Amino acid sequence: MRLGLKEGASMYQRFPTAVCCAFIASISAFAVSNGFCQQAESPPAPFRVEDQPPADPGPVPVPRSQESISSRALSLAQLEQMAENHNPTLAQAARRVEAVQGQQVQVGLYPNPVVGYQAEEVGDNGRAGQHGMFFRQEIVTSNKLGLNRAVAAHEVQQAEWDLQMQRQRILNDVRSRAYDVLAAQRTMEIAGELVRIGQTAVDVADRLNKARETSLVDVIQARVEANSAKLQLSAASKTHSAAWRRLTIVVGIPGMPPCPLTDSLDEDLPELSWDETWAALLGQSPQLAYAYSGVERARWAVARACAGRTPNIEAGAAIRYNDDSNDTILSLQVGVPLMVFDRNQGNIMKAHAELAAAQREIERIELTLQDGLAEVFRQYDIAREQVEQYRRDILPYAKQALELTRAGYEQGEFTYLELLTAQQTFSRTNLAYVSRLRELWLATVQIDGMLLSGGLEAPGR
Repeated sequence: MRLGLKEGASMYQRFPTAVCCAFIASISAFAVSNGFCQQAESPPAPFRVEDQPPADPGPVPVPRSQESISSRALSLAQLEQMAENHNPTLAQAARRVEAVQGQQVQVGLYPNPVVGYQAEEVGDNGRAGQHGMFFRQEIVTSNKLGLNRAVAAHEVQQAEWDLQMQRQRILNDVRSRAYDVLAAQRTMEIAGELVRIGQTAVDVADRLNKARETSLVDVIQARVEANSAKLQLSAASKTHSAAWRRLTIVVGIPGMPPCPLTDSLDEDLPELSWDETWAALLGQSPQLAYAYSGVERARWAVARACAGRTPNIEAGAAIRYNDDSNDTILSLQVGVPLMVFDRNQGNIMKAHAELAAAQREIERIELTLQDGLAEVFRQYDIAREQVEQYRRDILPYAKQALELTRAGYEQGEFTYLELLTAQQTFSRTNLAYVSRLRELWLATVQIDGMLLSGGLEAPGR
């Protein structure tokens, strides 16, 4: 195309950008009308889960100083709220959701156009040659950007499920460690009572010895038992300190001063059945929901890989002024890769394989959950039966036997060996009862918390 000097110069000054844009627009319209940019076939009907991923909780508050935490009694609900505010892994999981959301935006952006200056034949025969500007644009076909966004949307959903899993892990760890503290508190109370019983036995044995109603051996034995009870109390105190320290660590406020917990191990015992528990786990597990989202992501990835068989269109335009002939030259260019060797067949094969693996991942997680629940439910079942039996058939009689034996020993009706046997039975049964209670509540936490743990582990691993 050749124009006169005046017309060419005028066009060069007024219309270069408009001409290039009009050309690119016409190429885009041609691609749309011929189906190059139509949306690719949607993947098969997706797996569905009833529960939707939780919303991003937003910025996590900055932890308070240790001095600002009062030493008043705390409830389990308060500890859970403190952990959600201060445990750093929850903030990590929330920021990961934001990162994946940013990736979703990025993969759906259209390629930027290229505009620049172009010169040819400069210095030929001492002339300035041809000078002008060019414009190039890649036209994305087969809705590849939309498919990119669809794949990334399910990655966002997976990150949101991961956030929910991390929140549940933290809550489970807080509850489990709180029950450890409650069990340690109860053990300290039992040990303290044993110390008082032991000291009373020492006083009684000493009085009876002075009245020549018992031997010095009974006095010595009573002192041995009293000192053993003190050691037991010291050990229980150290166990409580360690349990409290571990609780404050998972809460995210290490070094928080110890304080009593208002909850109790003697709350109404949970009643669970295998069938209802397994059905609830299948319907509510965020691990399964994460896997279902992975299947959907893989389905859209297959559609995106198939769309890669359609090449993108390269369109360009340039306008130059020829100093030699005083003409303005307009050039247009359209290019399409010939899909002769690379038809994206490798990526398609990979996407299909990943889809099959994602579908089998659901089966694996279901088996893993059922296996884990079987063991935890066994622990719950045994602990509940033992707790009920201790409450009904063992603890009342152990206490009654101790009271009767102690009263009879003070009256000289029983030997110290009989009193010692009653004391040891009372101590052993109460400590075993507390241990069974702790096992019962730890198993319940795992069952209610969908078998998740690891509140201090990095999310997404």
